[in-house]
Amino acid sequence: MADGNQPVALAITGASGCQYGLRLLEALLAAERTVYLMVSKAAQVVISIESDLKLPSQPATMESLLCERFGAAEGQLRVFGREQWTAPVASGSGAPAAMVVAPCSTGTLSAIACGASNNLIERAADVVIKERRQLILMPRETPLSAIHLEHMLKLARLGVTIMPAAPGFYHRPQQVADLVDFMVARVLDHLRIPHRLARRWGEE
Repeated sequence: MADGNQPVALAITGASGCQYGLRLLEALLAAERTVYLMVSKAAQVVISIESDLKLPSQPATMESLLCERFGAAEGQLRVFGREQWTAPVASGSGAPAAMVVAPCSTGTLSAIACGASNNLIERAADVVIKERRQLILMPRETPLSAIHLEHMLKLARLGVTIMPAAPGFYHRPQQVADLVDFMVARVLDHLRIPHRLARRWGEE
């Protein structure tokens, strides 16, 4: 569970479905949470294909652009580079209460399951696991091979929440944004962050 006084780390990787990560970022900032953001190189490519957003490579420039786009307060969003080993998330002493990878590519899933720590995203996830904090992974791939499933099982046994991007339809979505909000709402529920993004089962 995310502590209300601690930042939430968010990583966006190169699986299709960048809208999940961007919408989650928007929701976390709207909930007045401090966000530590990491964006993989592949994610930058996917974001440029799947949205109208062109993210610059420099972390500081990316941070300024996203702060303006989502109306973040000063200091509320911090963007870290892929090899910024001085970032708080690279050490157990600076581990956030929670980390979400949305979407999570199968390559990132594999690296986290194996403890590769070849970049800051992988290292941050490794830190969260070893410090027994909350880690939520949102894989977006189909079909899933035995390799993918074995990695998910290994991580689930370590306490990682595996939350595939598989939105429900009982809320009768009218547009793609409704499906995105369904999954983002489930992440926020697990982080215990209040929201009004999607109707829960049984609610009118």
